[in-house]
Amino acid sequence: MLCAKRTHILSHKGVIYSMLKPIGDKVIVKPKAEEEKTSGGIILPDTAKEKPHEGTVIAVGPGSVLDSGDRRSMSVKEGDNVIYSKYGGTEITVDGEEYIILDEDSIYAIK
Repeated sequence: MLCAKRTHILSHKGVIYSMLKPIGDKVIVKPKAEEEKTSGGIILPDTAKEKPHEGTVIAVGPGSVLDSGDRRSMSVKEGDNVIYSKYGGTEITVDGEEYIILDEDSIYAIK
């Protein structure tokens, strides 16, 4: 579930205004662009492109609530480059841009 609050989302095109703010331990990631060519210069068709599993963290939720009522702090922050589960998360499109909403547990490493 998402809370409708206007947030600033940074991208390579500047600032995008969106109605997305993750809740709990959710993270919004902008996937890295797919490779169009191989290292040898061969252009890849859409069917041969591998889904990216790297991206930049755009927004971070406040963290999950512990049994004590305290919030667990998030281990990623906005702007981090991360490696995440290849099949994890939910793909969404906002203002023509592709994003993935992930659980923090689906993020494996910070680059």
